[in-house]
Amino acid sequence: MEKKIMVAGHLCVDITPVFPEGKNQQLADYLIPGKLIHMNPATIHTGGVVANTGLSLKKIGADVRLVGKVGRDAFGDVVRGIMKKYDADGDVLVDENDSTSYTIVLAPPGVDRIFLHNPGANDSFCADDMKDRMFSDVALFHFGYPSIMRRMYTEDGAELLKLFQKVRKKGIAVSFDLAAVDEESEAAKTDWKKLLETTLPWVDFFVPSAEELCYMLDRERYKEWMTRADGRDVTEILQIEKDIRPLARRVMDMGAKILLIKCGASGMYYCTGSEEVIRKIPASAGLNVGNWCCREGFQRSFRPRRVRSGTGAGDASIAAFLYACLQGYPAEQCVSLAAAEGASCVEEFDALSGIKTLEELNDKIEKGWELREDPCGRLSFDSAFI
Repeated sequence: MEKKIMVAGHLCVDITPVFPEGKNQQLADYLIPGKLIHMNPATIHTGGVVANTGLSLKKIGADVRLVGKVGRDAFGDVVRGIMKKYDADGDVLVDENDSTSYTIVLAPPGVDRIFLHNPGANDSFCADDMKDRMFSDVALFHFGYPSIMRRMYTEDGAELLKLFQKVRKKGIAVSFDLAAVDEESEAAKTDWKKLLETTLPWVDFFVPSAEELCYMLDRERYKEWMTRADGRDVTEILQIEKDIRPLARRVMDMGAKILLIKCGASGMYYCTGSEEVIRKIPASAGLNVGNWCCREGFQRSFRPRRVRSGTGAGDASIAAFLYACLQGYPAEQCVSLAAAEGASCVEEFDALSGIKTLEELNDKIEKGWELREDPCGRLSFDSAFI
């Protein structure tokens, strides 16, 4: 019997007006009061963990239940319509008194993207929205992104803790992903270290990005990373021993069992707990303890045949990782498949067109799919700390 995965949390509609190609201009040249700008057709698609990770799992072949929240409005109709195309709209919640979350992505040629985001109904999403019937036959529960869901980050994450406890007490394994924190938002005032200390003991698979995790756990280290990157993608300057492992140690000490840290185009760092720790993961996940305890490594990214967009690549990689876990693959192969799915995703413009099944990914890997280079050896490390 196929193990069911529930993906819950942030859900929105992304609207991207497409500017005509041509001479690069300053943003001020576009945003002039009263000016008419002729545009190309906009792209409209769903976003958030429910759509990105959830629909990726659906395309991979998983049995999924997707739970997000929208309003009774035109954007809500768009979200539910897109989800219905994948036969995944049955558990989308509709709040009569709230609006649907949307993001308008402004990306004029030569100008870094600007995001106009309304969190909408995501801000009111709470543990009580998850009804007992939804958990029928669920083996794994995956949740994201608390930093853009107000009820989940206020009061030091009390509602998030309530949700994780509710799920774990049903004997269901819990997976948890993060999102970036807007430093100008209310979420930036949250004590994220305290929130993670409280919630991670209830989490089995923790799958954040390096930047998100560092911002929440060690703000001074995060600032040092930004200084060192000097405008570049921060993952290009990270070193395992100096930057990643110190964060991993703290996370494991907080109660994490299986940790996967996304490091952008460089790859993924992973480590797992002792045999005693892994045995605490609910039996619903079906993990072979011998294949999962005391593991640590860094999986370099696979080289994509082309790079069109990074949209949804991290979420897609997590979809492959979680599905491979439930299919009984050992830890190292699950991480390899995650990296492979991320590389496949960036080959297309949207978050779903590049998604491959595990069989397709394994076939490409077995045929010698080339890895990205690590010429400076910054992604290697010494002895394990577990």
